[in-house]
Amino acid sequence: MAERFDAIVIGTGQSGPPLAVRLGASGRRTAVIERALFGGTCVNVGCTPTKSYVACARVAHVARHAAEFGVQIGNGSGDSSNGASGNGVRVDLAFVKARKERIIGASREGVEHWLRTAKNVSVFQGHGRFTGAHAVRVSARDGSTLDLEAPEIFINTGTRAQVPPIPGIDTIRYETNSTLLELEVVPEHLAIVGGSYVALEFAQMFRRFGARVTVLVRGERVLAREDEDLARAVQDVLAREGVTFRFGVQPRSLAPLDGQQGAPGVRIQLDDGALDASHLLFATGRVPNTDDLGLDAAGIERDAHGHIPVDGQLRSKAPGVWAIGDVNGRGAFTHTSYDDFQIVAANLLDGAQRSADTRIPAYAVFVDPPLARVGLSEREVRERGTPALIATMPMSRVGRARERGETDGFMKALVDANTKQILGAAIYGIEGDEAIHTFIDTMTAHAPYTTLQFAMHVHPTVSELVPTLLDGLTPLK
Repeated sequence: MAERFDAIVIGTGQSGPPLAVRLGASGRRTAVIERALFGGTCVNVGCTPTKSYVACARVAHVARHAAEFGVQIGNGSGDSSNGASGNGVRVDLAFVKARKERIIGASREGVEHWLRTAKNVSVFQGHGRFTGAHAVRVSARDGSTLDLEAPEIFINTGTRAQVPPIPGIDTIRYETNSTLLELEVVPEHLAIVGGSYVALEFAQMFRRFGARVTVLVRGERVLAREDEDLARAVQDVLAREGVTFRFGVQPRSLAPLDGQQGAPGVRIQLDDGALDASHLLFATGRVPNTDDLGLDAAGIERDAHGHIPVDGQLRSKAPGVWAIGDVNGRGAFTHTSYDDFQIVAANLLDGAQRSADTRIPAYAVFVDPPLARVGLSEREVRERGTPALIATMPMSRVGRARERGETDGFMKALVDANTKQILGAAIYGIEGDEAIHTFIDTMTAHAPYTTLQFAMHVHPTVSELVPTLLDGLTPLK
């Protein structure tokens, strides 16, 4: 006989645990199923570990440039072309990894403890698979199974790295965003396939660790979703630090360098010749973890990309089943996943009418300096034909940037010329990932841009230049 619950949450990413705790607190007897590591992608192989690596890489970068601030390290040279041991600065990747493990370990244990001690919440470890419309079988690693039933089921199974089926891929060792974080020695030469967010974050990170880095981009520029001026600015900074870019190429075949399967090193056959590298990273997108959930047994549909289609309230087409987090295709970020939790909890438990349809897209690319965006890009505004105003400002105008010696990048804002509503904004520059929230909050409040323009911000900060940016609005031509 199946054990009966009021609700089942499958997966413990960003939206699953807080939802389970809220459901339990509401009096619902709730089951949580986790087949691997508590905390999902963000805690274990995504945001938390990669940003701990970004922090270490930044320390190495700043140390190499210490002489520019009058701080002498090693030979005192400020040459940014040095590798892992340049200027007396050496990156101990095993130490970096151990530091990362401590950080994610604490987060993972915190999530598990939170769930196991939550009121009305029962935790089951194993693989959950639908056996009926509201029935899930949990298969544990020891081979045992347990059947659960509930009228409300929430799928929070996330995504995994996508690896293209290139001839020869089975003969070489390749890396994904997860496995690259397990290395304990800095690669001699890291080749990265992909030109978007993950690719660029890892490219800069491992270049700062001391590796040679070559980024292989299928298109003609990086960050294809972004405006060309922003993408070019990011590329220029990474190229200045020593990252090599090759455009209009993609791997045609792969082989181990010495011809023996599984041997170190890889020969990448490209459209225009071969490239040899010690390590190969695929940063070519992600696929949802929906192929082994038995969705057909529950009448749950998937789209062509494997996502579970949902409405604005995150409900699937199967009654009583919600899909939350990356698995629904409505956002690929930790913050969108958490917002999914807030939407479901508000509607289901608080009698609200929140919808993901009205969510304003916002995200950041954690290169250094970071690129942060909200709302529409300049290209999207032009495509819509909306009468608009635009303003741009170089980060060299920002006192905080000059004081820190980090003046790369610029700010950009777009405003509806008729309604005065902010259409979108981007900040590529020091602390842009924080300053962008001035725009996010104003847009969420549906306030005109003048509300932000006339706000008094603290000096000296990056955000204090946002009103000055808006002072410079002119018609978009």
